[in-house]
Amino acid sequence: MSRLGSVIGFLRSYKYYIVIFASVVLVGFADENSVWNHIQNRRHINDMHEDIDKYNNMYNKDMRELRMLDRNPKAIEKIARERYFMKADDEDIFVLSDDENKSKNY
Repeated sequence: MSRLGSVIGFLRSYKYYIVIFASVVLVGFADENSVWNHIQNRRHINDMHEDIDKYNNMYNKDMRELRMLDRNPKAIEKIARERYFMKADDEDIFVLSDDENKSKNY
């Protein structure tokens, strides 16, 4: 009984600290709206803002390229040659690639 009495005495003397500690743990980590979840959501929002900036930059680059294609017919020819390996009738195309080193499985 003395052991139980000492535990009860400890709880009575530190009851306010125990309640405060339990509340901090509940609000900080255990609750659905906890501080920990709030920090994780902030991090996720920041990652999404970075993605938005990346996609806006890609959109602006593509729009500049599209405007250039509308104005300059030589740009269409350049893209056709670089991306799709198209050629004029009097030309030959040589494709140099180093894919052999990358495709080997060791």
